[in-house]
Amino acid sequence: MHYRFLLALAACCGTLAAAEPPRTWIDPDTGHRIVRLTDEPGSASLYFNQNAYTPDGKEMVYTTPSGISVLDLATHKSRPVAEGPLRVIVAGHKTNSMFYVKNRNELYVTNVDTGATRKIATLPAHNSISVSTVNADETLLAGSYIENDGTDYNGGRRNGPQTLEQPLNKGQMMEQTLAAHLPRALFTVNSQTGELRVIHRSTDWLNHLEFSPTDPTLLMFCHEGPWHKVDRIWTIRTDGTQARLVHNRTMEMEIAGHEFWGHDGKTIWYDLQTPRGEDFWVAGYNVETGHRTWYHLQRNEWSIHFNVTPDEKLFCGDGGDPGQVAHAPDGEWIYLFRPELTANRGSEGKDLIQPGVFHAEKLVNMSKHNYRLEPNVSFTPDQKWIVFRSNMFGPTYVFAVEVEKTSSIESR
Repeated sequence: MHYRFLLALAACCGTLAAAEPPRTWIDPDTGHRIVRLTDEPGSASLYFNQNAYTPDGKEMVYTTPSGISVLDLATHKSRPVAEGPLRVIVAGHKTNSMFYVKNRNELYVTNVDTGATRKIATLPAHNSISVSTVNADETLLAGSYIENDGTDYNGGRRNGPQTLEQPLNKGQMMEQTLAAHLPRALFTVNSQTGELRVIHRSTDWLNHLEFSPTDPTLLMFCHEGPWHKVDRIWTIRTDGTQARLVHNRTMEMEIAGHEFWGHDGKTIWYDLQTPRGEDFWVAGYNVETGHRTWYHLQRNEWSIHFNVTPDEKLFCGDGGDPGQVAHAPDGEWIYLFRPELTANRGSEGKDLIQPGVFHAEKLVNMSKHNYRLEPNVSFTPDQKWIVFRSNMFGPTYVFAVEVEKTSSIESR
């Protein structure tokens, strides 16, 4: 059945509660197979930098209006494992566990296979307190809060029910929050004892925390705000030492952000624009050697979020509509990127950036998707599928597109 026909059919039947998107189809514009992974309207895959997959690579955690469920990636069968309202943190890197927050400030962990649940801690009752990451050996969680618990322009109550869509006044909110310069703290929580320990204080807006997937003592965070006004990407040790800026701006209006870890914990990847909205890169910084790699891409290929396979041979992006920073006239696609390094025929130096280019392939036509809901792409552990959330049929569901193109016989 033709993809556009299915979209039209879904739109006509939008008032019918029983109407569901197709379970699978071939995108006629790309030849790639798409499957709908979830049945619950309002279900969503996790944010692009939150680990959603169990260590054995067999299951994926996702959110629903009623809580958290887990999906068997082989059978696509799902089951609920925690009831809300709650806010998911991540799936563990070491055990088949998921970590989440209930009642605004209570930390929990649940084994997704057995259902065994343990309360980790009750956090201080700060209006602004947030926990967003768990380290590689699952011994520490990390978060931030405003120390005087004053007015929180960052939405407040961030550990309440999961919010999927971006606010209409996001730009104004970011300007106000940056300008407030409220005293903030980064903290860790011991997953066994519940002990909270402040490791860093700042009047910068501290956000976007993500532990290294391999080094349990290394935490990445950002100075949040309008990207052209902040030195955004930082790392710090869990004892509070070695706070380091990852990317130094080299020109006016240069921006770097939406940072994420490579799976081996060696490289931090991020969206880089030199300057903002004009020239586009996915940049990598090796935390062990300091080596930098920049892959160039075209305006239409810029994406709100990027991600990478465990072997770092493929990248993906979720595109963007014309209202995004790239103002791309034809950017509403899920993309696959094949990176190619540029051969060096000139001078060499350990401090020089290694350039390259992305060769893009369109996987999913997202022209019917409202980008207030960010698709948040990620590769499945077997690297065969790219998972994303979409409202292309009205309600939000979780979908996956196959990396390999379906044969011409199958797609007829």
